[in-house]
Amino acid sequence: MSIGRLPDHEQRILDEMERALRRDRRLDRRLRTLRVRRRPDPARILARLAGYRPRVWTVVVLCAVTVGLLVAGIATSAPGVIWAFAAICPLTLYAAFRLMCRWCGT
Repeated sequence: MSIGRLPDHEQRILDEMERALRRDRRLDRRLRTLRVRRRPDPARILARLAGYRPRVWTVVVLCAVTVGLLVAGIATSAPGVIWAFAAICPLTLYAAFRLMCRWCGT
């Protein structure tokens, strides 16, 4: 086994193999999930949030739960119901906003 540089034809073959492997998205995704990270990358988290694309049924269910919690909170004035409404309302608004943006094409 030599430590020196590979011959030109072998180096070209190796370069072609590396290019083909870099183009494989499934392999790239699997290799990225195997990496060990000590703490989450804030930029990656923000990118995932910005790229969130909710489905129509997800937004419909969130809206139904939000309205149900709103009505229950008004009727009972229970702190748990009010806090649950306060927690889910921003999620519903964000999902609805992202869905509208997707429909409008922006």
